Amino acid sequence: MSDVLIETKKDGVLTLTMNRPDRLNALNWDLLSALQSALGRAASDRDVGVVVLAGAGKAFCAGGDVKSMAEGGRTESFEARAAGLRQRMEASRFLHDMPKPTIAMIRGACAGAGMSLALACDMRIASDTTKLTTAFAKVGLSGDFGGSYFLTRLVGTAKARELYFTSPILSATEAHQAGLVNRVVGDADLETETMALARRLADGPRVTLGYIKRNMDAAEHGSLEDVMDLEAMHHTRCTETEDHKEAARAFVEKRAPVFKGR
Repeated sequence: MSDVLIETKKDGVLTLTMNRPDRLNALNWDLLSALQSALGRAASDRDVGVVVLAGAGKAFCAGGDVKSMAEGGRTESFEARAAGLRQRMEASRFLHDMPKPTIAMIRGACAGAGMSLALACDMRIASDTTKLTTAFAKVGLSGDFGGSYFLTRLVGTAKARELYFTSPILSATEAHQAGLVNRVVGDADLETETMALARRLADGPRVTLGYIKRNMDAAEHGSLEDVMDLEAMHHTRCTETEDHKEAARAFVEKRAPVFKGR
C-alpha cells in the first residue's frame, strides 16, 4: 500500500482513494503506478466483487499534475515518455475491462485525466458539489487515459468533440443531463449512497456480473451477430454456476437468493 493511494477492502468492496488532497489528487507518477498496481491485483482477487474509485478531501481528481509538468526536469526521450505514459494509462483499461463492476465516487473537481478515469468506470455517482471538465485543451494537451474513447461512447461524437474542444465546466446536474454520471446525490450522502450500491453489487452473482460486463464491452464495438454469439455462450455458462441454481431454488421457494459468487 502506498501513501498516495489508500486501499480499503470490506464486504467484497475495494475502495481505492487517491490521496493527494493538497494537490486535489492530481496524478503524478507515484500515484499512477500505485493505482495501476492496485487495479491489477483487484482484477484477479476473488475477495473483491466491486471496485470504488474515490478521491481524498474535497476533490475527486484534478487530472495530471500540471505544476509538476511546468517544473520540467525530465530528461527521457520522446519515445520513452510516450511509452511510460501509455503503460500507466493501463489503469483505465483495468477499470473498464476487469470482470467486476467499477464505480467512480465523485465530489468536487473531476478534470482531465481524472475525468477519463471516472469515465472508464462502469458507473459514476456524483456529489452535488461535482464539477467536470475535459480541461486538456486549456493546458495545451490533447487528452489521455482513454477519455476520448469513453466520452464518445457515452455522449456521441458531436458532444464529445464539443467537450474536448471547448472544455466547459459542467455542474453535476449538467453532467447528469448529458449522461456523464448515473446519479447525483447530496454531498453528505455521497459515500452512503455509493457504498450501498457497491455492497448490493458485491452481494450479487459475481460470475454473472462479470459476464454482463463482458457483453456490454463487446456491444460497444462488436456486430450484433458477434454480441449475440457471446451472449449465448455467457448465458449458458451462467446456468452452470452455483449462484444461478441458488437463485432458481429461491424463486421456487419464494425467498431472496443468497449468492456466493460461484
